Amino acid sequence: MGKPEKSFKCGCCDAAVFENELTRNGAPVKIKKVVFQKRYRTKEGEWKSTSSLDINDIPKAILALSKAYEYLISGVDTGED
Repeated sequence: MGKPEKSFKCGCCDAAVFENELTRNGAPVKIKKVVFQKRYRTKEGEWKSTSSLDINDIPKAILALSKAYEYLISGVDTGED
């Protein structure tokens, strides 16, 4: 996976916007998608990611995804990368 077009982080939660190019009816079409992950560190100090959320992660996930949604529908840059 390449570098995201835009990334929105809130604590350990990250929503990243990617642009994919597909071919439909012989014509290239660009489609944006959002990838969500929660990052955490294991007891051994290794970084991992998951889509599983604790109760305290839910507001952070909502905020990160809301910023990604706002970016997608309006093109507004909220100042985060």
